Amino acid sequence: VRQILRFSRGGETAMGAIAITPIIKESIKLLRSTLPTTIEIRQRIRADPDWITGDPTQIHQVVMNLCTNAYHAMRDDGGVLNISLENVTLQTAREIMSLKVPPGDYLELSISDTGNGIASQVLERIFEPYFTTKKVSEGTGLGLSVTLGIVKSHNGLIEVSSRVGE
Repeated sequence: VRQILRFSRGGETAMGAIAITPIIKESIKLLRSTLPTTIEIRQRIRADPDWITGDPTQIHQVVMNLCTNAYHAMRDDGGVLNISLENVTLQTAREIMSLKVPPGDYLELSISDTGNGIASQVLERIFEPYFTTKKVSEGTGLGLSVTLGIVKSHNGLIEVSSRVGE
């Protein structure tokens, strides 16, 4: 319910200076206890410094939403879930969808999986509210649209790359 209200009303956030590494490691610990053993979690957390201005609850939600989607892509055959965090420097401004960031130093959170990939006609719609390819009992179609909203509110970018079979 909070997720739906936050999405529809733009909900309040608790923005402040936070270290992101502990949030990601906490999320990984929770994921390890809930994902089947057929899914291996690999992490590469190398960001230093790892401080952002953000809302820790929302960062946790982003990680969990993306990893849950990765799980759904691999639940039948298993696979590898990769989670990495590293420092990056953008030499020029970048714009993806409606998100734009100036040149500068950033943290890059990357979540990837070895699932079957996403068809291009589905990939075009994944950030639409209530769009889902899951069964009714498996999801609301809000996870990625909420994730996009959180990334936008944190002045970040989100980039997706996928092909069927990869």
